[in-house]
Amino acid sequence: MRRLILVLTVCAALTACGRREALQPAEGASLPVAPAQARVQPTVDDLLTPTPSARPDRSEEVLRKSEIRQDDRFDLPPQR
Repeated sequence: MRRLILVLTVCAALTACGRREALQPAEGASLPVAPAQARVQPTVDDLLTPTPSARPDRSEEVLRKSEIRQDDRFDLPPQR
């Protein structure tokens, strides 16, 4: 039991000691080439920020009352 507690304590200490710095390209490397029609080279923060199409907003529209669906003339049964 003591060994398990010791191992968990060491693991928790190791996970807490990570450094947090701004991301930069590795030495000798550069950022990816700018897109063909971009006016400026995107920065690291620009590249890490998801676009609206990658993270669309959530629709909060709530159905307030039931409505009878109209017949759909294209909703046909499967052919045999």
